[in-house]
Amino acid sequence: MDNNNRIKLYFMKQAYFNQKNNSSRVFGPFPSFNMKLYRYIYPIAMILLTVLTLNSCKKTFDIEPKDSIEASKMYRNVKDADAAVLGVYSKFLGIATQYVVLNELRADLMDVTNSASDYLKEINNHSVSSGNPYADPKPFYEVILNCNDVLKNFTIMRDELKFTQDEYYQRYSDIAALRSWIYLQLAIQYGTVPYVIQPFEKVSDLKDESKYPKVELNAMIDSLINCMQALPYKEDYPVTATLMGISSGNYTTTPFFINKRILLGDLYLWKGNYLQAASNYKAVLDVGGAIDFDTYRIEGAQVGGIATAYQDLSINYTMRYNWSDIYGLINSNTLGWRSIFARPQDKLYYNEWLWQLFFDSNTQPNSPFVELFANYGAGKYELKPSQQAMDNWNSQVQNNGFPYDARGQLSYSTSSGQPVIMKYLYEYDLLYPYKKPGRLFLYRTAGLHLHYMEAANRDNMCKLALALLNTGIRHEFSVYWDDGQGQDTVANITEIQRTDGAVFNYSFPYNFDGRQANETFNYNSRIHSAKTGIDTTN
Repeated sequence: MDNNNRIKLYFMKQAYFNQKNNSSRVFGPFPSFNMKLYRYIYPIAMILLTVLTLNSCKKTFDIEPKDSIEASKMYRNVKDADAAVLGVYSKFLGIATQYVVLNELRADLMDVTNSASDYLKEINNHSVSSGNPYADPKPFYEVILNCNDVLKNFTIMRDELKFTQDEYYQRYSDIAALRSWIYLQLAIQYGTVPYVIQPFEKVSDLKDESKYPKVELNAMIDSLINCMQALPYKEDYPVTATLMGISSGNYTTTPFFINKRILLGDLYLWKGNYLQAASNYKAVLDVGGAIDFDTYRIEGAQVGGIATAYQDLSINYTMRYNWSDIYGLINSNTLGWRSIFARPQDKLYYNEWLWQLFFDSNTQPNSPFVELFANYGAGKYELKPSQQAMDNWNSQVQNNGFPYDARGQLSYSTSSGQPVIMKYLYEYDLLYPYKKPGRLFLYRTAGLHLHYMEAANRDNMCKLALALLNTGIRHEFSVYWDDGQGQDTVANITEIQRTDGAVFNYSFPYNFDGRQANETFNYNSRIHSAKTGIDTTN
């Protein structure tokens, strides 16, 4: 099937999801799909992860019987299954704003501006009112509803021999893992939530606690570990899978899908089973083997004067052997550390990104982060970096003596006298202010390394953790590499280094990436954070 037919199939699948969700639904950002509008949208839409969001009106919900799509007509072969997977991920993209706002604004690294809505101010003040859309768990459950429906139909397809066992294992495991990730986010943010893995008709049904009892974080983690361990396929999709590498012209689907071993590692880290967490992280770190050793490795800077000058993801300056030019910081969408958040999907991109989704400027939704963060163009400038985040960066001293961490300068900038979060805006072009491309940052190599270090540290492998954090294995363990190294022992590692993840400066590599509320530094504080989650009883 060519890409044009896949596009059509994708929209049919999205129509089915929206019709199912909207049969009795009066909330959420996803109005139903009107097939009559298809001929206008089709020429510009691609199969990649773009949610079809139309302006809400009464007629949008009035789908005529002739437009209805039966499930039996949507699950016929592996191409239909692919469309179902992409349909779920497109729905998932709709919770991007909540994911970032709840994780960052409820933590310490973002703050509201004078232009912020009352709803954002409530989130910032940890006191939400009834109807606050950022605090509403229903959009998360809409995605879960779709996951459960797709998983049920995948099993029917397998039983009816409509696709192979391997195709079933890969797609079933992917959607089940995505559902597990969403449930972990719900438990982190809300404390106790219903855990439902069977299909249900509408999200409002979950209010019936006699049918859907709420589960607290500890029990949720146990359930999610059991689910993930039982999955028949825990690796990434093979490169030959029909879902992989589908192109829109600007990006491909390759990094769209959740990494199941990393999620399992994170669940074990929350559980306190550090050896199992480290084992799963290590399996991902070793995925390149000896052939492609640099996959998911953090490489050093490539300085000027050589063929690969600045072709890296490091903080770097334009003067070879002389980093004293404070104005020489590499600040580019294709070179250096900043390029992590805007570079094309080349080899370096895939060395860094394990999970990332794209907003397409030609289809809906555009990136919601332009309005949230930009103080120019179509921006509303509602959120900004917190003073604490800026002070943290500016209190560091680099190896070249500069009195700041340059990653701060590349994460935010000053525009018209105001601090602006830039990570989400590097692809936004003022020449086309109403085109709002962007990305949802979900998992980077930096996070994988830091979580592996934390697991090692908490499993009393403190020397290994410090080696991975600082100068590397050879420097830390081999006296032949450097006479001044290899001398650390557990006895001379301070107690805070042995027990407190804060030694790793968790937030610095990915401030504003939407992960801060997930990166608490010990198990007890994680549990406490979840127990004091968002109150949605109003």
